[in-house]
Amino acid sequence: MGAFLCRAGQHLRAAAIENPRLEARLLLAEAMGVEQGALLGTPRRPVPPEPAQRFAAMLRRRLAHEPMAFILGRQGFWTLDLEVSPDTLIPRADSEAVVEAALAALPTPAERVLDLGTGTGCLLLAVLSEWPGAFGVGVDLSPTAAALAARNAAANGLAGRAAFLAGDWAGALAGRFGLVLSNPPYILRQAVPGLMPEVARHEPHRALDGGEDGLDAYRRIVAALPDLLTSQGCAVLELGQGQRDAVSGLAVAAGLAIQGCQADLNGIERALILAHP
Repeated sequence: MGAFLCRAGQHLRAAAIENPRLEARLLLAEAMGVEQGALLGTPRRPVPPEPAQRFAAMLRRRLAHEPMAFILGRQGFWTLDLEVSPDTLIPRADSEAVVEAALAALPTPAERVLDLGTGTGCLLLAVLSEWPGAFGVGVDLSPTAAALAARNAAANGLAGRAAFLAGDWAGALAGRFGLVLSNPPYILRQAVPGLMPEVARHEPHRALDGGEDGLDAYRRIVAALPDLLTSQGCAVLELGQGQRDAVSGLAVAAGLAIQGCQADLNGIERALILAHP
């Protein structure tokens, strides 16, 4: 098995994959149906033919820069294990700043939470996992993404407290929410093709493309927020790097107040907190 992993790691390194040895172990563990730790310390362990075939197929996909999360079919986020697919963005650790900001902004948990552009449901489900009395609604333009988010709610024991629907942002919604979350598309349209191949080739462009200036989705969301938020509620929007001032300007023009902005672990201003004045 040691030589098996060594050859795979060499191929991954030649394809400019970061952490090639680690990724080779992750793929082999998945192919063999064991935990990664079970492979450590057993370099002479044989790889049976069927797992070897599964591993070879997964390795080809990774060498083509398909994201590891899509190959494995899952991704960890917050304390959750989430199903992922090419219909949704892969949850990223940067987005956990949105969850942290939301939990800190509201000393009393909101009863109703809305997630616009829910994707896998990661933001909504993370908040619901921390607020046992809350109910959430997730909206996504893609029906297949909304269905995937519903499966993630069920898999994490939250199906009874979350509903997911396909819609165009807040267009089909009525009522107000104590917390509104969103990680909207915010990449400049002309920059999308130049993103790393794992993103540009495999993740859904509709969830990346923020228009010519990266702000199209923010304009729609911010315009809807005054009618979506309760008087004491807040919204937390994920930002792209350097977008704080532009999105804050849109919010102020819509009559909202800026309550703060939380940075992610890399120090990038990532989660903008908005509320009624």
